[in-house]
Amino acid sequence: MNVSSVAQLFTVLVLFILVLVATYYVTKWIAKYQKGSTFTANMEIMETCRLSSTKYLQIVRVVNKYMVIAVCKDTVTVLTELSEDEYEPPVLKSSDPVDFSKEFEKVLEKFKKK
Repeated sequence: MNVSSVAQLFTVLVLFILVLVATYYVTKWIAKYQKGSTFTANMEIMETCRLSSTKYLQIVRVVNKYMVIAVCKDTVTVLTELSEDEYEPPVLKSSDPVDFSKEFEKVLEKFKKK
């Protein structure tokens, strides 16, 4: 290997690292920009129920009113309005964190039996 080929390799590696770093920071900048541009304090989708591949029912909060809307491929239709008393947010089950080692042992036991 001569000096010029080592210099070329080093130059290519430096350029590759610079492109990776630039990509990382540009991606973070774009994500921050999009997050700021889509933020709405007065509107929020509370729940979504998929009826088919292009049809959904959604409960949407607009300021302090809740509305049930039907979202289709080309249309959005307001079905009804709910009061704050009528809407009950879904209760999320708090699950304990899964112990990976125990789950992995279960899988290994299944393979050992075969």
